[in-house]
This record gives sequence, structure tokens and C-alpha cells, in this order.
Amino acid sequence: MVAALPMLNLERILRDDRLLRAITGLNCKAFENLLPDFNEAYQQSRSNPEVVRKRAPGGGRKATLRTSRDKLFYILLYCKCYPTFDLMSVLFDFDRSCAWDWVHGLLPVLEQALGHKQVLPERKVRSIEEFLERFPDVKAVIFDGTERPVQRPKDPDKQKEHYSGKKKRHTRKHITGSTRKKRVILLTKARGGRIHDKRQLDEEDIVGNIPDDVAVEGDLGFQGLQNEFDNVHLPHKKPKGKELSEQQKQENREFSRQRVACEHAHAGMKRYRSVTDVYRNRVPDFDDRLMLNAAGLWNLYLDAA
Repeated sequence: MVAALPMLNLERILRDDRLLRAITGLNCKAFENLLPDFNEAYQQSRSNPEVVRKRAPGGGRKATLRTSRDKLFYILLYCKCYPTFDLMSVLFDFDRSCAWDWVHGLLPVLEQALGHKQVLPERKVRSIEEFLERFPDVKAVIFDGTERPVQRPKDPDKQKEHYSGKKKRHTRKHITGSTRKKRVILLTKARGGRIHDKRQLDEEDIVGNIPDDVAVEGDLGFQGLQNEFDNVHLPHKKPKGKELSEQQKQENREFSRQRVACEHAHAGMKRYRSVTDVYRNRVPDFDDRLMLNAAGLWNLYLDAA
């Protein structure tokens, strides 16, 4: 006879700071800080008049995830570890379809809770006034692209759209804008990996709505942007057939020391395996929502540090 797998001891995990970080990406302080906003967002989602219910709230069989703490732990575990729905169904002792329903039902709730905490990055900046109102203390924005692998599409047109020549595989790409304090404040929509970094940034029309006194920094993937805006700073590009001068090499090293904050921000988001493992979900743009929540959770972690 096969022994039953013991259920997750949530109380023990919530008392162990190291274990909680390993499973959810948040320490105990950040988890408890997020819990009231998550509970409020969940109650609002249940009272939404647009949702057609088959029975009154509280009716039917008692849910496995009964408390808001259980639900928050569940969705954070999914974002951090990105297990299959089959594994989630085993860990929490319910059907695979329930595992799917809980993830797709709770991720918007998590996003709303992170919005209440004001840690989500902006998806679009429509004016200089809006930027100044949202980020009054920001003096520099560091742009960089980040890609996550996806399964090879069957459609030939989608294969071409998602194939990244840089990564030599099919990917989805975001452009992030980070501060010197490693906080992600801007995040574009996910696009196929074929699109160039500068083209994606141009089509989002973000840089033009950043004030002139705010420095915009990027790598050579945004080459040409410095010719369009005076506040754009890029490293020196090696001339064809020539070498950079020692002064230019030194300036590039200093510039890299400043820009490394965006790499740290990407590493912080990519602690969540839901945005680094090969994407396997079928719901359209669900990967974009996962990346948005990962950025918000990283910003929340910075606030609680």
C-alpha cells in the first residue's frame, strides 16, 4: 500500500522566514503586510455584481483553501515555483481542474492587492505630467529588455513572430524601466521575441513622455535613441574596424556600474519561476500578467527589506 503524501504544514512554513522565501518569494514581514490588501481584494471580487453566481456566497461544499492566508500562499507558491496543475492538485488534495480554477481566479486578486500597495509598474505613461505625478523622486530610468522562453508555436507566422535571433529560441519579450534603487517602475506589454528592443520601446511611446531632466539610460540595443532625445545616454559603440579610446572604455565601465541596477531588478523578478521557465499555459496574455505580478512582488520585497 502506498503511503499518503503529507499535506503542507502552512503554520510551520509561515513561522520559518527562510522556508517562506523559498516557497513564495516573500519573507514573513512582506507576506503579512500583503495579506490584508489581498483579503480586501478577494472580498471585492466575490461581491462583483457582474459575476453570475449559481448559488449564494458560502453555499456548497467547503473549499480546501478556506482562509485568505491559504489563498495567498497558494497563488504565491504557483508564481514562485511554477508547478504543473497536476502537482498542485496533489499538494492541496483537490482535482486538477480546481487547481486551474484557483490559479486563474486568484492571480487577478493578487494583482489588485499589489495595486493597492502601489508596487505595480506602470504599463503606459501618457504625458510628462503623469510621469511627474507618479514618480516625483525618480532622477533616472534604466531601460532594458528581458525575454522568457515559450513553447514552439505550431503556426508558421507565430513561429516567425516569436523566434528570437539573440536567444536562438522562441520567446516573449518585455521592456522594463528601472530606477537606480532596483525598483521596476515601467513594464511594456509582452511581444514576440523577434521584435527589436528599440522598436518595441518606440511603439510604446514612453521615452517621449519622460521629462528632460530625468536621465534615460540603455544599452546598445537602443542605439539611435540618443539622436531623438537629449536626455538619452548610451554606452560608446566600437567603431567598425577601430578601437575605443581608453577614456571611452573607462566611461563605458562607469556607465555599466550605474546600469547594473536594472540587471539586479530583472534577477529579482526572475526569482519567480513562472516568468523564467518555458511558458506552458494556454490562456492568451497570461504570461504578461505573470510578469506584471512578478515585478510587483519584487517591488514589494524591496519595500519590506
